Amino acid sequence: MSCCDDPTEPHKIDPRDVIREQEHYGNLVRDLFTDDPEKVILKLLKESTPYLRELAALRAHYPSVRLKAIELLDKKSKAVLDQIIDKEPDSPFAIAARKQLDDLDHEQGLLGKLFNR
Repeated sequence: MSCCDDPTEPHKIDPRDVIREQEHYGNLVRDLFTDDPEKVILKLLKESTPYLRELAALRAHYPSVRLKAIELLDKKSKAVLDQIIDKEPDSPFAIAARKQLDDLDHEQGLLGKLFNR
């Protein structure tokens, strides 16, 4: 055993992680085949990475998914919100993006909320 990870060594994958991911994938496919895909995507959106949320805010097929993705974007995604406003200024997505930007600008954090009542 060495003290550090060797970048030339292939990463060892725990078989339990593989089984867990296979089960997750199977459940996802089952849900997509048997449930409303829009509902499945909305559920996945809440668990997704910031990059995928940004992508959904820009290009999701379902309007409800785009609107929810816009609502979930944080301060690090202000450029994406600006891009939505610039590309679709009169759309419901731009209205939601403006609202989210406004909410982010007025967000004070937990301490600000406690002391500025």
